Formats: sequence, C-alpha cells, structure tokens
Amino acid sequence: MNFEFTILDFIQNHMRSGFMDVFMKTITKTDDSGGIWLVLAVLLIISARYRKTGLTVILALGIEILLCGKILKPLIGRVRPCDINTGIQLLIGNPGGYSFPSGHAASSFTAVSVLYSDRFRWRRCFLVLAILISFSRIYLYVHFATDVIAGAILGFAIGKFSCAMMEKVIRMTTEKNPERGNTI
Repeated sequence: MNFEFTILDFIQNHMRSGFMDVFMKTITKTDDSGGIWLVLAVLLIISARYRKTGLTVILALGIEILLCGKILKPLIGRVRPCDINTGIQLLIGNPGGYSFPSGHAASSFTAVSVLYSDRFRWRRCFLVLAILISFSRIYLYVHFATDVIAGAILGFAIGKFSCAMMEKVIRMTTEKNPERGNTI
C-alpha cells in the first residue's frame, strides 16, 4: 500500500498544475456513468456499417457494470485513497463507494477493446482517450494505480468476451434464417 501512495503522492507533488487540474477534471467527467462510451455506441448503432460494433459496445458495457460495479467492488471492498489520506483536497466530489477495480478504466477499455476487435477506424484516438480517462482517476486521487490497471485488464477481457458472444449470436441467427443474412 505504501508503494501505491508513493505513486499518488509523486503525481500530486510533481504533475499538478492549473491546466492539468482542469484537463483531468474534464477528461474524467467524459466517462461518468460510461457517458462518452454510451454516446459513441448510439452513434455507431445509427450507422449501418458500424451497427454491430455499437450493439457490442452496449452489451460489453452492461457486462462491465454488472461485473465490476455490482459484483467485484462490493466483494473486494477496497477503500479509496482519498478516504484513507483525507489530507488531500479533492478536485472533484468524492465518488464514494469502493475503489477496486476502477469503473472508469473498465468501461473505457471495455469499449476500446470492442473498437479494436471490430477494427473501427478511429480506435487509436479512443485508446488515447481511454488512457487519459484512466490516468485521470489516479491524478484526481480517487483510485490507486492497481485499481486502474485491474479495471483496464478486466475491460479488455470483457470487450473481447462480448465480441465473441455477439459473433455467436450472429452465427446462430444466420443459421436459423439463412435468407436474412447478417442484418445486425
């Protein structure tokens, strides 16, 4: 745990600035409640070319919310760093709840994993956004680095799993109705 605080304190002592404070607060808010990823999924669903990708992102985010938010966080019950070191003045409201795994990192890497699996054209841009969102949680002192790493790994796995599930559903649907083909 001391190593975890060493990372957090290094960031607080060497990276904080007015610009970074505003930037990190803004970046972290883009993923509050999975916001940016849900908006992206809806936009993808509207496009016939990326409809399957959008539906897979929605499926993956649902699994991520259930697994990370409803099962793992309460089961593990890790206290947030800001609740342990109360001397840090938070730049955002205390998110409450438990810390492990990071839901922001999990949702971000869940969506990006789907985008990479489906070779979405702008996937690299969204990967950069996912990394920034994940780092913002450490910068803002609401997650330990291991919370974010675990969230990213889980998100990646959930995205891959969701892609495999979607492919299976499409195969089953196509086998039952071969004349319809892939309408997703």
